[in-house]
Amino acid sequence: MIDAKHKHPLFVIGYSSQMPRIAPSDLDSHSLRVVRALAEHGSITAAAIALGYSQPAVSQQLKRLEQRLGMAVIERVGRTVRLTEAGSVLARHAVAVTSALEAAAGELAELQGLRAGRVRLAAFPSASAALVPRLLAVMAERHPGIRITYLEAEPPEAVAAVREHRADLAITFSYPGDRVDPHRAGTEGLAVTALRRDEMMLVLPTTHRLAGRDAVDLGDLAEENWIGGCPRCRGHLLELCGRQGFAPRIAYETDNVAAVLGLVEAGIGVAMLPMLAVESVGVRAGIVIRPTTGRDQRTVHAVTASGATRVPALAATLRQLGALAAPDPSAPDSAVPGAGANDA
Repeated sequence: MIDAKHKHPLFVIGYSSQMPRIAPSDLDSHSLRVVRALAEHGSITAAAIALGYSQPAVSQQLKRLEQRLGMAVIERVGRTVRLTEAGSVLARHAVAVTSALEAAAGELAELQGLRAGRVRLAAFPSASAALVPRLLAVMAERHPGIRITYLEAEPPEAVAAVREHRADLAITFSYPGDRVDPHRAGTEGLAVTALRRDEMMLVLPTTHRLAGRDAVDLGDLAEENWIGGCPRCRGHLLELCGRQGFAPRIAYETDNVAAVLGLVEAGIGVAMLPMLAVESVGVRAGIVIRPTTGRDQRTVHAVTASGATRVPALAATLRQLGALAAPDPSAPDSAVPGAGANDA
């Protein structure tokens, strides 16, 4: 033992100066965590609390480490302890080593979640045709362990399903100035991500007098017969036309996008549909689609519970959805690829 006249007696003593070379196997993650905690918190008691260990357990861990190394890691100064030079070296490297191990554990946990996760998806009808099939196909290819179940629902019902924990992810939409917007009505507890701006398109027969224009002013269609789409689409049409000083004469109403296009092609009337709805069915040869001069749009959203994207399966699904939701840049005005028939 060091003579009492020395001011810095070692906590662990009696090590020979002729010790064998220290090997990496003499170190372990538990001991490094203890040394790091001691450096960060300044005492064995505080380190033990931070680690969730008892004080004797931390002391024993340090003692065993010193025995393996043949070097003192801490020294006592009065009633406190401090790291020796060797302890300081270990503490410096412990930060990098334990951080790397924590990162590795996190990535492994994410892989585990991606291999055995479940996501309950809800989406409005035209997203069912334009986005959901592609999303399911990509997820099945890249993350076959994630099981996705699907419910078709309009935005208010889909948002309610997320809020009530009956769905994990909802694909929804909103119009500017919506009087009833489920995303604004009590968004506490929800995370809402904009996926794309979905332009409102006018659907005209190719023989229409305005079919050759690049964009069409709604006011120029005040005397036309209109084909009404889904209820929220009709409501938005009424609002836009009202701003132009007229009430559209809605001659026929149908929630079926393919039926809307068929009626327009037959010359029964004109229509307004979101681009996503058009993408979901494609356009017949007898139809053109044109934007309004006001470039009217709606927003397509992804809705989850706040913090839910920490779940690996849901985070992966949301990433893929964001990549797939971008408008198709190759789709010309008069021919949008796709097939099927659904609501807007």
